[in-house]
Amino acid sequence: MIILTGAAGFIGSCLLRRLNDEGLTDIVLVDDFSRPDKNRNLEGKQFQSKVNRNGFLPWLQGHASEVSFFFHLGARTDTTEQNTLIFNALNLDYSKAIWQICAANNIPLVYASSAATYGFGEHGYDDRHDIVPDLKPLNPYGVSKNDFDKWVLEQVALPTAPNPQPFWAGLKFFNVYGPNEYHKGRMASVIFQTVKQIRETGGMKLFRSHRPDFADGHQLRDFIYVKDVAEVCLFFYKNQQSSGLYNVGTGQARPFWDLAVATFQAMGLAPNISFVDTPADIRDTYQYFTEANMQKLRAAGYEQPFQTLEAGVEDYVRGYLLEGNFW
Repeated sequence: MIILTGAAGFIGSCLLRRLNDEGLTDIVLVDDFSRPDKNRNLEGKQFQSKVNRNGFLPWLQGHASEVSFFFHLGARTDTTEQNTLIFNALNLDYSKAIWQICAANNIPLVYASSAATYGFGEHGYDDRHDIVPDLKPLNPYGVSKNDFDKWVLEQVALPTAPNPQPFWAGLKFFNVYGPNEYHKGRMASVIFQTVKQIRETGGMKLFRSHRPDFADGHQLRDFIYVKDVAEVCLFFYKNQQSSGLYNVGTGQARPFWDLAVATFQAMGLAPNISFVDTPADIRDTYQYFTEANMQKLRAAGYEQPFQTLEAGVEDYVRGYLLEGNFW
């Protein structure tokens, strides 16, 4: 059996669809299933059963011998939340408990880290283990993710594949966009927000630059389509060889301007873009550049190309957002 936490969420539900496409249905879903808007992500998908997040750890203790693989994608992901106790409970302590059960029961583990661990990128965006202790995330969410990465790298007891070679992978997701994020509100991707604004106002407002070296709307991010993220997760399910932290981006930073233009074009509209000041409460911690070094994932054997920003936006907008479809 496969365990998938965060199953009703954005990336989790897309991974579930991809696992189903591979004929994998013996999957136990873990999440807080109290939100109808999130549960829509699960409609039409196949799985064995659901276990509520709050009762999952005792359940896992009793069923660990039945588990063949673990995807731990569940987390509190609100980058504007400042309560560190919430992140310590959900992102750090909960993840430590899962790791320890996997290590004690020979269960290979893939878990969600984040590019938020890199902060302003003072040490680059390289998924090397030696720089992890020196990283300076910009918010409590990023701190919680990096704290878990640091803890993982100190562990002697490791999740073990049937080989019995130890296998774990912490995936540092960059700016993920794509279907099944309807429930995310202000944390949804800029593409989702662009379509919403265009429908309501006819235009899109991007954040103005507050740095002289970046033009308005030309702040850079490594945007990756969620379908590519699901492919990377599936790769590690099938190839349990090289443990470690891995960047999951495209390796190519693109400006928000390009993303907005591509969204207008996917909607068959001429771009109508204006600018607003970056909110004062996030201005000092706003990233102007992220770009994943993807050499490590390629060296591990992942050969598939990543979708271009234009191709991903077109598929997302026309295939899902304009009709309210799920994947």
